[in-house]
Amino acid sequence: MKTMGSTRLWIVLVLATVICGQGWAAKGGGKVVTYAAPAGETLSMDYKVEAGGQKVDVYTARVLDPPFAGKQYNYGGPYSFANFDMRGAVTVRITSERLLRNTVIRPESATVRMVVVDDHTLGLMLDRPCKFSVEPDGKKGPLLLFANPLETDAPKQGDANVVYFGPGVHKPEKIALESNQTLYLAGGAVVKAEVLATGSNIKIRGRGILDGSDWEWRKGPIGNLIAIRNCTDIEVRDITLRGSSHWTIVPRNSRNVTIRNVKLCNSRVQNDDGINPCNSQDVLITDCFIRSDDDCVALKGLDFTGANSNVERITVENSTLWCDRARIFLLGHESRAAYMRNVTLRNLDIIHFTMTAFLYEPGEDMRLEDITAEDIRINGEGQREFIRLRPTVNQYMRKKVPGFIKGIRFKNVTIEGKTGEYLVQIQGADPEHDVQDVTLENVSILGEKLTRESNRVKIGENAKDIRFVP
Repeated sequence: MKTMGSTRLWIVLVLATVICGQGWAAKGGGKVVTYAAPAGETLSMDYKVEAGGQKVDVYTARVLDPPFAGKQYNYGGPYSFANFDMRGAVTVRITSERLLRNTVIRPESATVRMVVVDDHTLGLMLDRPCKFSVEPDGKKGPLLLFANPLETDAPKQGDANVVYFGPGVHKPEKIALESNQTLYLAGGAVVKAEVLATGSNIKIRGRGILDGSDWEWRKGPIGNLIAIRNCTDIEVRDITLRGSSHWTIVPRNSRNVTIRNVKLCNSRVQNDDGINPCNSQDVLITDCFIRSDDDCVALKGLDFTGANSNVERITVENSTLWCDRARIFLLGHESRAAYMRNVTLRNLDIIHFTMTAFLYEPGEDMRLEDITAEDIRINGEGQREFIRLRPTVNQYMRKKVPGFIKGIRFKNVTIEGKTGEYLVQIQGADPEHDVQDVTLENVSILGEKLTRESNRVKIGENAKDIRFVP
């Protein structure tokens, strides 16, 4: 029977054998598909990657273009990212002129097994598709690695109702999709465009990159990298988005929207929110990786005159989230809908954030109700705030009155990492615009289970039925 020490030694020996080129991944039945970067694309000089013995081209993403460059913010500068498809057990070899000996893989839940071969070489063993950040020096120039499942049922160029972009750099600037159309970005395609979808039964998919990084802040031709307006039954899946000039994926007045296995490589500008469902219902965000400067996911009830302007039945699950400057989840700002409710946030990893991770601040008499956050793992870096539940009035609101909060649940949420305040703040605005029915169950900060008596918990006036469950 192997001891824990001998098991670790066996893993190291296997990985060392693999990265020396003896093909363990192939013998183990693993399969890898890679896509060559197009000519003209500037690739990363920081990292070289091989998966299953095949070269994986590594792209770059910018951080803080002008007018934001050189200001008080510093989020580590430009970074690298790469995609490949896999099935079965696969080994990855990463080399760099940078020192790799102190590399950390985030999130831990990716269960990537790593061995440091030498100061400039890492071996990784993956047993399933996953998305993770390889961090030799924290936020400074990491490598985001996206191991996707194998692609199936890909459309072909010339298929009816398919807008197809093959390998290469393409600059259409605007792409408009209508009912029953599919936009397909093949692996190796970099498409410099913003997309407007209107209608029903629309798909946006592929292994390519949709790139907004040629436009200055807020100067894109449509206004969002993917604008989903007045749509029913739409799916965005598998693609990578880079360098949005404003809000990135925005379903507005839409229903039955699925966003699956999408990778967002942002932080080039401020106001580049990751995914913002606005006045929409039945939205599923699953198996995604989001890096943004502004909020990762913001739910908004903007102006709308249709039959249902509410934000309802929104699920964010099985994803990894990184926000450089703002919040992970923002619920309530810029919202004039009657209700924002039935929201589920589950099985998530938050690997970096700055401001309040969960900011729920409804205004304009909007009722924020039935919101659940569960099974969430957070890498703490000494932040001051963790949760804020507070009806409020702010500069985005026209009707200068607060909203309401009711039926909020946090369950199995943990923060591990550096020492910090990590405050939980719960306070109503006035006796009418209150906070009620809040449960924090098995919420742990640096090993401390939260209770009403915790120094981190601040419960103000006009807050009632606040419960803490071990």
